[in-house]
Amino acid sequence: MPETPEQSPIEHLISIMARLRDPASGCDWDRAQDFNTISPYTIEEAYEVADAIARKDMGDLRDELGDLLFQVVFHARMAEEAGHFSFDDIAASISAKMIARHPHIFGDAGGRMDETRWEDLKAKERAAKGTESAVDGVALALPALMRAEKLQKRAARTGFDWPDPSGSEAKITEETEELKAAISQDHKIEEAGDLLFAAVNFVRAHGVSAEDALRAANAKFENRFRAMEALAGPAFPALSLEAKEELWQRVKKGT
Repeated sequence: MPETPEQSPIEHLISIMARLRDPASGCDWDRAQDFNTISPYTIEEAYEVADAIARKDMGDLRDELGDLLFQVVFHARMAEEAGHFSFDDIAASISAKMIARHPHIFGDAGGRMDETRWEDLKAKERAAKGTESAVDGVALALPALMRAEKLQKRAARTGFDWPDPSGSEAKITEETEELKAAISQDHKIEEAGDLLFAAVNFVRAHGVSAEDALRAANAKFENRFRAMEALAGPAFPALSLEAKEELWQRVKKGT
């Protein structure tokens, strides 16, 4: 389905999606999908965009952004078929939102945008939608660490927060002891969750994003572990724990 001279690239993409969803001549798989079945792919594509950025691979980033854009077009097509909204409605909505959120750029409010001002503007948007709780609208699909941090920030804006890091530090100690004392699996899961939530709070109190910090720690561990395997070769799994610890220390000194 070649692009015609009258079509922009985005118009061509939208027409491809319409063809794929055509009830009579479309793709069986694409026609069978709905919002729920496509949602996991949308999340996956967003992570692949983040991965390309982390690898600084601009070729992959271009391709992954295209895959993510296709997900938006897919959702827009399904919504249009159901009579809810179109791709143009999506573009118009986000344009209006960005203008409203940047009164210092598009209006006469002046000043600079900071986190407090940004959150105030978003809070007004939530209030206009009829939200009742300060934690309304924190997406359930967010990574758990990121969602914990957002929930804590929302609560903190109402004054529900430790005055200094010592409170969350003490909470970590308390939750650690409660996890150690837990007997049933359900109780262990509950206390482990409380411990992780307290850790996010403690990290947040030091001005650090828990999600970013853990991603960095994951990458560091992965790189060091791969280096250990490279040093030991095929014999690595059979080495004693002491020998593996010696390799770990060698790798640490080299990084």
